[in-house]
Amino acid sequence: MIALNSHQLLAEVDFMPIDLKTKLIEKLLNSLNPHSETIETLWKQEIDTRVSAIESGSVTLVDGNEVFRKIKARFI
Repeated sequence: MIALNSHQLLAEVDFMPIDLKTKLIEKLLNSLNPHSETIETLWKQEIDTRVSAIESGSVTLVDGNEVFRKIKARFI
């Protein structure tokens, strides 16, 4: 592969097909925030905990519009 300077690289992005741009974005994001099995496991546990709480009825769900209305009211 020919080495590109940053200006050339950024110019080339404009001509890339969308699927290649998507792969490039994914690779860049992964390089900034490497995959961690520990974090993935913790997120899965958190999701399972929240789903169980919802299904058991031990938490009260609030409509998103209501949440945003209350937030807005605090700042007005």
